Amino acid sequence: MSAPISVKAVKCKQWLADWDAFPYPADNQRKKPEPTIFLFTLSAKQLRKLSGVFDRRRDGGDASGIQRAHEKGRSESISKYVRNGYPFCDLSSKMQQDPENDSLKKPGWLPTAIVVNLLGPAQERRGKKVAGDEIVGVKNIDDNLAELLLPAGSDSAEWEPAGIPPIEIIDGQHRLFAFDSTSSLPDDFQLPVVAFHELDIGWQAYLFWSINVSPKKINPSHAYDLFPLLRTQDWLEKSPASHIYREARAQELTEILYRHPNSPWYKRINMLGDRRSGWVSQAGWVQAIFNSFLSAGTSPRSRKGLFATNLTQVTGPLQWNRPQQAATLIFFWSELKLAIKNTKASWAQALREQEKVIELGDDFDPAFHSSLSLLNQEQGVRAIGLTINDILFPLAEKLGLDEWNFTDVDVGETKDEDVEASLQNLASQPFAETLQKIAQTLAEFDWRSANAPNLTPEQQLERASYRGTGGYSRLRAALLAHLSSANGEYAQVAGNLLSASKAN
Repeated sequence: MSAPISVKAVKCKQWLADWDAFPYPADNQRKKPEPTIFLFTLSAKQLRKLSGVFDRRRDGGDASGIQRAHEKGRSESISKYVRNGYPFCDLSSKMQQDPENDSLKKPGWLPTAIVVNLLGPAQERRGKKVAGDEIVGVKNIDDNLAELLLPAGSDSAEWEPAGIPPIEIIDGQHRLFAFDSTSSLPDDFQLPVVAFHELDIGWQAYLFWSINVSPKKINPSHAYDLFPLLRTQDWLEKSPASHIYREARAQELTEILYRHPNSPWYKRINMLGDRRSGWVSQAGWVQAIFNSFLSAGTSPRSRKGLFATNLTQVTGPLQWNRPQQAATLIFFWSELKLAIKNTKASWAQALREQEKVIELGDDFDPAFHSSLSLLNQEQGVRAIGLTINDILFPLAEKLGLDEWNFTDVDVGETKDEDVEASLQNLASQPFAETLQKIAQTLAEFDWRSANAPNLTPEQQLERASYRGTGGYSRLRAALLAHLSSANGEYAQVAGNLLSASKAN
């Protein structure tokens, strides 16, 4: 008779003295668990043979099992991921056959542990037990190590359990099913395993909930803060869901512009798509930020987003967190609003004369907030984003944007107080003066829209050209031309950008 297969495991004691006093009702299938769990590795195919999955079933008044039904397609997707990594696994068959996409192949690591229970001789599942000689034995070696004794011969291709499998899966069934007989994955691919010993089924249900339901899932936008390099990975940008991080961040920044009390757009963004609101829609703002500050810049001629692109291959992207990004937008728009409030330019005076009724608060300036102002229309919002991003990006290192390291904020949910703290800190940064000067120069631009009264035919025609998809670039060009006539480094950059756009 062959000997059991020995596997070394690390002993991990996860137990607090206070837990001894907790209730452990055996009638609720929650008898007191063992204080030690075990960590080991095993080939995926061997673990697959040794393991059983008991999905949730109900037979009359009795319910058993904790697992959701197995989704074959999900396991097949994981199998494809293991083979070639992400994003190659998500490409269509035709795209996978294209040799140009071979560069998207990556290692398909599965570093997250499969969580299992080693069944004991008394544990029964649907009227069945593990065969006596197939129970996984546990022997102590010392305070740190244990020896797990797997059924003899279970590493052979022909082995099958005589009773129910000796290991039951608590979490990770879809990863494990990815290594079935049809996957063609190698036999020696190992998986990390965390094993409980004779854990009662009630605790397994609790553990399943703790792993899959209870924890707050990471916000895609939060990933930008935890891993700034995610913003600039070409393989991520080429995946079918490439926009998720940038779009989530654009959405969050729009929400902050709407809700922060010091934002000039406080409660002045149309968040619900109500056509009667008189404000630029949430979707318009999201696209304005998404296509400017969060532009991926993955091709040589595409826009380099200040919040999303490597400044250089050496320095990488700005390490700004979400409050810093939000504070930059609020600061510039606030400076532009202030500069327009102080301007006596004829265009601004004309809009103020047109709308003398101030029903929306004392800070309502028709030159800034009126529906007759491009600043309160999608074209203006988008053009401002494109222009400011395109000027600041090439000046980022010279202005010291990469030296603004304000980390005294909560890394979790973006809070208004963290945005406020970033705003106050930004005001003392050297580049704040450049933002103020750009805002003051733009305040002298004629922001009247095509439907404003008393425009000349030439002015009406020009403003009508700002509508539609091509209108964004035409209005951006007009802003660059206006800025290039000023003094300072930003004026020179504006002139260079204008020349480059004409050349293209």
